[in-house]
Amino acid sequence: MIDDTIQVPGRPLRVAFLLHRRLWETITIRSVLARPRRDVRLDLFRGLANWLIFLGHVPDSALVWLTTRNYGFSDGADLFVLISGYTATFVFGSMMMERGFVIGATRLLRRVWQLYVAHLLLFFVYLTAVHYLAHSFDDLHLMDQFNVAPLMTFPVETLSQGLILKFKPLNLDVLPPYIVLMAAFPAVLWLMLRWRNAVMIGSLGLYLAARHYGWNLPSYPAGVWYFNPFAWQLLFVFGAWLALGGAAASRWLLSSRTLLVASCGFLLFAFAMTLAERIPSLRDYVPEGLTAIFIPNDKTNLGPYRVIHLASLVLIVVSLVPSDWPGLKSPFLQPLIRCGQQSLSVFCVGLFLSFVAHFVIETGAEGIWAQLVVGAAGLWVMTIVAYYRTWSKDVDRSRSSGEEGANDNR
Repeated sequence: MIDDTIQVPGRPLRVAFLLHRRLWETITIRSVLARPRRDVRLDLFRGLANWLIFLGHVPDSALVWLTTRNYGFSDGADLFVLISGYTATFVFGSMMMERGFVIGATRLLRRVWQLYVAHLLLFFVYLTAVHYLAHSFDDLHLMDQFNVAPLMTFPVETLSQGLILKFKPLNLDVLPPYIVLMAAFPAVLWLMLRWRNAVMIGSLGLYLAARHYGWNLPSYPAGVWYFNPFAWQLLFVFGAWLALGGAAASRWLLSSRTLLVASCGFLLFAFAMTLAERIPSLRDYVPEGLTAIFIPNDKTNLGPYRVIHLASLVLIVVSLVPSDWPGLKSPFLQPLIRCGQQSLSVFCVGLFLSFVAHFVIETGAEGIWAQLVVGAAGLWVMTIVAYYRTWSKDVDRSRSSGEEGANDNR
């Protein structure tokens, strides 16, 4: 047996290393992660975000009226990014604190690779489906409607630009900024573990600068990213800030009745402004000053009112739904929770199903009831995928445990 302690004159080097590590942790790690217990509310609302994103990506249908985007400034995408920042910090931040930066960063980058591969798989399946259905049913306007037309004129260049995330068909523009944010997150998380509030302030400064100077990334064949990563990073970092003790430090806000009333008032204001944007006849009742600020809703650069709207929703929900709320065990909420636990798979399937649902509605599912049936079928498929992924992981985990036990008994 080889001793991994290197002996030097005086005390062993390992002891010195451990003392240095203990001192390093004591001095530099100033942030504290939330208690190591899975908060089912995160799974619930991440699953809800996936459902809302699917319904909202079926254009020209009644399904979009079942989403929050028609009743307030923020929508499922905002919620998805916020929760992603929180959960990424919870998983990889604890890994960095327990096992070191290198291990945490490499595991985080492995997750980035998984996201990239998932995006490419969805990208190619999506392109193939749109191209095939458009030509098989002689419905070529689908190529333009879903931004796939450049594939016909410049196939090699279009695919190459897709590989570097610059070319994005319609509705496939959510994962690329998430991949970029996760790729930059090892360095951001390292800093946040030491200077949580300073990084949050820096994130706010980058957000303001991006909006002021028009910073964004270029898209192909023209334009910029629909989700500006320089702006949307604010929600991702805010989620990380909450996970690293920001939520605990802000807990006193939950007891502020004034803030709760103000949040409810802002939600009502957002409801009125959003309906005025969706229904032209209502816009005549909105003062021009408010119209200039809130209409149209700036989603690309994450209008500040979207952030306030989401923060108001979070404050109200956390106040009304504690982490030990018995309703979280209700069988009616389990499909949403499962979809949140298997978020990546459900998200990718939901994006593809949104195109399928649009095609089905456009080619024959006329009427509100038919559209509702199509939407319900899509949610059912997403839920089946979530339950299958859960079952598959449980089987793999049980088999791994059985193999380890058999090896121990040899």
